[in-house]
Amino acid sequence: MRLNMKKKENENKEEIEVKEEKEAIVQEESSSKNSNEQPKVLEEVKNQPEEDKKQFKVQKNESKNADKEFTQKKKKVGLTITIIIALVIFLALTISVIFSLLNMNNEKIIDGVSILGIDVSNLTAEQAKDQINDAINSRFQDENNNLILKRNNEETNVTANTFNAKFDVEKAVAEAYNIGRKGNIITDNYEILFTKLFKKNIEAKLYLDEELLNKTISDISSKMQDAVIESSYYTEDENLIIVKGKPGYTINSEELKSRIYSQLSNIHTNYQVTEIPTIYKEPDPIDLEKIRNEIYREPQDAYVEKNPTQVHPHVDGVDFAISIEEAKKLLEEDKEEYKIPLKITVPKKTISELGEEAFPDLLAKFSTFYDASNKNRSTNIELASSKVNGTVIMPGENFSYNTVVGRRTIEAGYKEGTAYIGGKVVPDVGGGICQLSSTLYNVALFANLEIIERSNHMFLTGYVAAGRDATVYYGSIDFVFKNTRKYPIKIVTNSKNGVCEVSIYGIKEEKEYQVVIQPKITSYIGYTTTYKDDPTLEEGKEVVEQAGVNGCRSECYKILKLDGKVVEQKLLSKDTYKAKEKIVRRGTKKVSAEPVEDPEEKPEEKPEEVPNENQEQVPETNIENPAA
Repeated sequence: MRLNMKKKENENKEEIEVKEEKEAIVQEESSSKNSNEQPKVLEEVKNQPEEDKKQFKVQKNESKNADKEFTQKKKKVGLTITIIIALVIFLALTISVIFSLLNMNNEKIIDGVSILGIDVSNLTAEQAKDQINDAINSRFQDENNNLILKRNNEETNVTANTFNAKFDVEKAVAEAYNIGRKGNIITDNYEILFTKLFKKNIEAKLYLDEELLNKTISDISSKMQDAVIESSYYTEDENLIIVKGKPGYTINSEELKSRIYSQLSNIHTNYQVTEIPTIYKEPDPIDLEKIRNEIYREPQDAYVEKNPTQVHPHVDGVDFAISIEEAKKLLEEDKEEYKIPLKITVPKKTISELGEEAFPDLLAKFSTFYDASNKNRSTNIELASSKVNGTVIMPGENFSYNTVVGRRTIEAGYKEGTAYIGGKVVPDVGGGICQLSSTLYNVALFANLEIIERSNHMFLTGYVAAGRDATVYYGSIDFVFKNTRKYPIKIVTNSKNGVCEVSIYGIKEEKEYQVVIQPKITSYIGYTTTYKDDPTLEEGKEVVEQAGVNGCRSECYKILKLDGKVVEQKLLSKDTYKAKEKIVRRGTKKVSAEPVEDPEEKPEEKPEEVPNENQEQVPETNIENPAA
């Protein structure tokens, strides 16, 4: 009886537990449903038979067991993955450490690295530098591989040495050496492995001398026959002459520089012909008010102060002789040249009247020689010389050849001479005055003055050595130097009887240097021969119309000496002189059965002597530097 009661108590207890659990579940499920449905659900659970209640408890226990097994499996999988990841990391670290230990004592550039396309793998930094420099030097010294800058039919040959080209090999080699050495173990190993697999090329930066680059572009621009000509002016007697500019082309300097850099950066293939980019441009409008402000001066007497010595030059008073409105009306006419009258007021005492008081010392002198029997050329040289004679340049002031000499016209007294245009000798008014500008260039160098603007001729000249000439062409090419001395200087010229002599006078300074000008031809450019059919010549006959002359490349240095010792050596210029082609007329006239001697037939002209490396340059004995 007692057993039955206990059994019944247990059954009641189980029923109560099941009932409570069901009520809890129903209450959870019904919380998300409408509150009106809750009583109904509770009632359904309560009304379920006892067997269903037991079955529910069994299902619940099975679900709990299944969840427990799933959780245990999940923990095992997670642990396995963690172990695998740890092993991978450990393995990677182990390999990295071993890889690092193997490369720790490696003092060479890793495998797969190149500089400028040259393999430097497994080389020390010094070995890599030597190899790259050897390749660059070999490239730069190859005189047959010139960069041709071309526009229309005009070509200019340049080389890497023209611009003192230099690659930053030091930086490139340092970058190559640091591959795999600049991070932590993992990043370094990754970089080493990546470089071995996919290779890496380092481009060394190319540097060009900007001054030489600009000078080359300026020279090319000045020799363009269709270049834009800006308006300019100069004074002649008591008139201001304004020369109207002409539209034309100007070089796109930045684009041309970019193309030159691109070509010279490649040291493996031959340079390609590079077109010179140009832009069409109208000249700037004439600004009369600006010109008037630039020329206007009040008159001032010249005088000299002592202790310390100071020379004060006279100043001519200059102004328009007409109003600015009247001057503007003159410019309304469509003319190439405008003349505006000036009012010149001369002071009581001029600097020329100071004489030896202001210019007691001969600072430098230089002479060249010309053919006095060539009347036109002689007239041009002597006329230009008379315009330069007596010119005084104050400290810090510039001397402009074109400004002082003025435009070369028949009206100004110049004669028709010859000039080189488009590679040929052609008639040109004022031909020959480049000899005076070249003589001035040399005397300015010997007086140790600063050269501001100077261009070499297209071809070698006969009166000065390569690198010592200065060509001029009004409106585009000028010769300009600056008085960098402490005192004023005076130019004295004397051109007659075939001798063009220029002297510079002034006051000697405490330190007067001996100046040596040293030109050097670095290579020669061979001339070509062009044949032209001539129906007036018999077949088989040839006549040399123009003798061929080799061109060359040159360097010119200025050396300063003090007490016989060299204190400074400076590169003045690197110049290229084109070869003058040989032109031969070749007869095409059919020969008759009985040949008749042509009394007017001229003998074949002999070509001019071709310069060679042993040819003597202008001797230094022709030059005076008395200030030294």
